[in-house]
Amino acid sequence: MLRRSALLSLAGLSGCGFELRREPVLPFQTLALEGFEPGSPLAAALRRQVQHTPVRLESDPTRAQVVIEALREARDRSVVASTAAGQVREWELRLYFDYLLRTPTGELLAPKVELRLTRDLNFTETQALAKEQEAALLYSSMQSDVVAQVMRRLAAVRLPG
Repeated sequence: MLRRSALLSLAGLSGCGFELRREPVLPFQTLALEGFEPGSPLAAALRRQVQHTPVRLESDPTRAQVVIEALREARDRSVVASTAAGQVREWELRLYFDYLLRTPTGELLAPKVELRLTRDLNFTETQALAKEQEAALLYSSMQSDVVAQVMRRLAAVRLPG
């Protein structure tokens, strides 16, 4: 009985046009990443995401159809609120990523993109270790958001010709 009701609810969802999110279809076969710092976690996340598509990553940008050129990748943290004694009560975490999508010859496929993500983090000194771990998770979440946005932008690219 429970199984039948589960199947009926799934059938109802499919009839309403609901569809699970899937990887964007990229309109090219090769991609290169350029300008990222060595060991960049964002570049590693982009590589992992591209591996889930039929697109092949090229180490040589001259052999790729599309090049993601990283112009700026930075993480920042600033104090938003503090007590009268100078103890921090809230941080603002920021992730910056500026990039270009271009062909190997330098022709722009999309204008310069500037992504700015922020998250607020309440802070107490008694839970400093846990808050550092929370900050790492928030940065990881922001990085995932950036990768998803870049993948959607790549899916919208139209190659010249």
